[in-house]
Amino acid sequence: MDSATFATPLAADLREQVLALAGAVGDLEADQRDVAAVDLLGELESLKNTVAAAQARLSVLLQDTRVAQRSHQPVAMRERGIGAEVALARRESPHRGGIHLGLAVVLCAELPHTLAAMEAGWCSEWRAVQVAQGTACLSLADRKAIDAELMADPSTTRGWGDRRFRAEVDRLAYVADPVAAVERRAKAVAQRHASLRPAPDGMTRFSAVLPLEQGVAVHATLGRAADVARAAGDERSRGQVMVDALVAAVLGGRADGQPRRSSVVESVAARAGTWDQTVVPTAVGAPVVPVAVQVVVSDATLLNLPGKSGDEPGWVSAPGVTPVPLPADDVRDLVARAQEAGLASLRRLYADPDGQLLAMDSRSRVFPAGLAQFLATRDRCCRRPYCDAPVRHRDHVRPWADGGRTTAENGQGLCEACNQAKEASAWAAQVADTDPHTVETTTPTGHRHRSRAPGLPPPRDHASLIEVRLADFLLSA
Repeated sequence: MDSATFATPLAADLREQVLALAGAVGDLEADQRDVAAVDLLGELESLKNTVAAAQARLSVLLQDTRVAQRSHQPVAMRERGIGAEVALARRESPHRGGIHLGLAVVLCAELPHTLAAMEAGWCSEWRAVQVAQGTACLSLADRKAIDAELMADPSTTRGWGDRRFRAEVDRLAYVADPVAAVERRAKAVAQRHASLRPAPDGMTRFSAVLPLEQGVAVHATLGRAADVARAAGDERSRGQVMVDALVAAVLGGRADGQPRRSSVVESVAARAGTWDQTVVPTAVGAPVVPVAVQVVVSDATLLNLPGKSGDEPGWVSAPGVTPVPLPADDVRDLVARAQEAGLASLRRLYADPDGQLLAMDSRSRVFPAGLAQFLATRDRCCRRPYCDAPVRHRDHVRPWADGGRTTAENGQGLCEACNQAKEASAWAAQVADTDPHTVETTTPTGHRHRSRAPGLPPPRDHASLIEVRLADFLLSA
């Protein structure tokens, strides 16, 4: 049997079975279709992940076969063109084929738990890429340790969105090798740049790769400007106002797109070569909008205490921006520079040894500012499973109208879209656990999904009274 005769009938039969299953759902009674459709959607997603794992193994098998066939050639020539073969088979560009082949090699040789998770259907190829990229700077032992910690048990990452997943990979990599993390960040800072790509309908996509704290501050500043404008009755969408504010800031407010002589372009050019500016430029004559960049960090990291606890990354965020981890050394540097500029202030967060914030409550229907900040810090991003959007609404898990209290236990941070979806008929939510804070959401089909609060960097272990007093003195200095 030749290879074509072997593969084609099997693949065709698999495709026919999948289409037959989808068609069978449509033939069910009306009161059964929704549950069956959701179940099959999930199973097909798992099947896609399993297929991706099989593609990875086949790619490595192809490479091993080609290298063996070319054993008489120089080593540098043996792997040439294999990525292109993978690309053609997958109907993608040569660049993408090389990425697929590189990932396949790493999965089969260094990330056994991630590969097994793909084969079991609960890890996507995209998430496998995040594990491979996030651990690329580590030793093989550290890489395998993170692979085992994250991917050995599906319950570890269940309900996580893609941003949270990558953030956790980065956090573990920072803790595993702080020196490599700092060196990698320094290299990334040196490669900062802006780019422009065409977009459909006569538009362009302008993007910038810049240091974390600057990107957070820029996005939060634009977001604050949009919120102020919309609160004043501006009919433009939030995204439209943010883009218009960016253009006005860079071009000096000219409607025709040409900068004025005294525009911000001159001030930006004058500061060329200094990347660590703490003030985001605004249009000439425009009001300065203050934005607080929040850094959530453990006391051990802030005080640079020896040991693993002192290497725990901090989480950098701002209003409307999902928190992102930053290596401990860079967090301390960021705080020190802000303190030198007189811009740093300290707010204590009291947490248990596992990093879970202690509770707060209120008798008001509306979450007061302190409790709202508590929820945003605890939850980091929208609590709906798999959603990574910034928190925009503070929501009662059990609705206020149904007797739900305004407490940290009964509160959760949601994005606007998820909060609106929750209000649809037949949706329900309840607090399933408080340590860690866990919300269980039930959809109209009866399917249940759980979301756990990620927690904060854990505080010091077994600190003596003298250590506590010394830390309090240093923090208040």
